[in-house]
Amino acid sequence: MNKKISISLCINRLNSGKEKLQVCELLYNAGFYKDANNRAYYSIFNSIRAILSLEPIDFKRHKDVIAHFNQYYIKTKIFPRELGHKISLANAVREDSDYLDSYMINKTETREQIETAKEVSEYAEKYVIDWINNNPNLSNEEAEKIIKTII
Repeated sequence: MNKKISISLCINRLNSGKEKLQVCELLYNAGFYKDANNRAYYSIFNSIRAILSLEPIDFKRHKDVIAHFNQYYIKTKIFPRELGHKISLANAVREDSDYLDSYMINKTETREQIETAKEVSEYAEKYVIDWINNNPNLSNEEAEKIIKTII
């Protein structure tokens, strides 16, 4: 995968994560907390995959994406350790919400998942913008043009 393709994929994933964040807010406001948890998690997941596409690297399984992110971005302190804990919790809540019929979700827990998704999205966007701005293969004009495509 060449870098131009990975930058395009990165922006697509970053924007997809932001769209899912908007959807989870709509679901939350309508009282659909389980579905809002699902969209919050997938917002997080897409934000992480946006970052990983700059390596470029990709995985088929969610647990591999999260494990790689934790190993190379959380443990190395590129992102705060607490963010890794929040991501793990979001994954667990999403799995329970999606697969356990007996799982009882509440408004407060869902709000926490949405706030985590916002936090991850903001960290991811900043990371991507910094990466683009510091990429020696891109001119300032190219970098600006790419950054403008982030929603």
